[in-house]
Amino acid sequence: MEDLVRLSAREAVELLKKREISPVDLVDAAAARIGEVEKAVNALPTLCLDRAREKARKIVDNPPHDPPAAYLYGLPIAVKDLDDVQGVRTTYGSPIFADNVPERSCAMVERLESNGAVVIGKSNTPEFGAGGNTFNEVFGVTSNPWDTGKTCGGSSGGSAVALAVGEVWLATGSDLGGSLRTPAAFCSVVGLRTSPGRVANSPSALPFETMPVLGPMARNVRDAALMLDAETGSHPADPLSLPRPSLSYSAVLENPIRPAKIGFSTDLGVTPVDPEVRRVFQDAVAAFEDIGVAMEEDCPDVADFPSAYNVLRAKFYADFFTPLIEAHRDRIKPEIVWNTERGLELTSDRIGWAERRRGEIFHALMGYFEKFDLLVHPTAATPPFDKNLRYLDEIDGHRLETYMDWLTITFLSSLTACPSISVPAGFTDKGLPVGVEIMGPPRSEDRVLCAAFLLEQHLGIHSRLPMDPQGV
Repeated sequence: MEDLVRLSAREAVELLKKREISPVDLVDAAAARIGEVEKAVNALPTLCLDRAREKARKIVDNPPHDPPAAYLYGLPIAVKDLDDVQGVRTTYGSPIFADNVPERSCAMVERLESNGAVVIGKSNTPEFGAGGNTFNEVFGVTSNPWDTGKTCGGSSGGSAVALAVGEVWLATGSDLGGSLRTPAAFCSVVGLRTSPGRVANSPSALPFETMPVLGPMARNVRDAALMLDAETGSHPADPLSLPRPSLSYSAVLENPIRPAKIGFSTDLGVTPVDPEVRRVFQDAVAAFEDIGVAMEEDCPDVADFPSAYNVLRAKFYADFFTPLIEAHRDRIKPEIVWNTERGLELTSDRIGWAERRRGEIFHALMGYFEKFDLLVHPTAATPPFDKNLRYLDEIDGHRLETYMDWLTITFLSSLTACPSISVPAGFTDKGLPVGVEIMGPPRSEDRVLCAAFLLEQHLGIHSRLPMDPQGV
């Protein structure tokens, strides 16, 4: 069982394809590992092992005759508790939905299951995915396996932790303002924020909204590409969804293209950065140079992007959460209420300014990408912090005003529809993970995956997973 847990997703799928192991074997191995480590981390509070075994047996008894290239052959995965899975308790981290059991899975889960994924459980998330620390009143706090006294980040924290400790081989994530990338950095796994529409998002109350997206999480870059291949494709219920690319992302990594020139910035001109993060980031820049990439320190001239992002985020909250707050105000976390009320206070002039400025920032960034293949910066401005803090209010002696300010460095790609990937870059002196974010132009997932893969292979950090949780 332990040997199966330590397989990469790609290795496991190859063995499943050859029928050298069965998906039931992997469900049993995952269940055994969850029994060993879950109490220490609280990553997968809702399990559906009977459902998983039933799905696995169906795949064994009825193997596909002409499976698609992205078929997963019964590989167990975790699904973030924001995403509906048919017949499985799905709470969105909220006591309002503590007993919710969806009658139908979301489009992403339907596609993954049609491509041979087997869902074994729901990964923990903050309430409605709001905030960068994974805790809620339904299931409690999820701990960082590298130091169980620290936060795993959020909002895809349960997915990141489940991967790091070997409970699953792949997991889903979502990202509005770093929700997929930050926990990847904090747990030393890989998280890819995709271009809007790359992974179909349905049902959605706001189907034309571009800032929240879905994406894969994995222990290494090739596994992330494998999952992305199984997630992609247009869907009639998502008007932004994109067709599957002609060349799979897994195939792209068989012969990865090395970027010629990368621009980098330690802070994007908008945030204080912890000295330990700065040190690890500079080492990552040097690692890119070691593999033959020209690196130039050059920050895009878009320093007010957090202001535009925060206006549009507040508008999104007002659009999405107002009905819930009107019905359940006393049962919703205060940060959500605050952010929604901030949106309701916006004037049309302010929203118009943010949309126009967003366009200007986008065009400036596209000019930057005419000079550089990619933009690299730290994924998070701080290492993991005390899990009992709701959010961080200070970095390197600089006070922060709102519950989102410590995540500011992640907002640029969210605002501009650019794909970006967080890849493990190293560790602080206390052994806490630090990630590097690699951003490319819209719809350039292949480009960011290639750069992340080359960096990952040079650094070799991914070989340290899966790990046993480390207590304080």
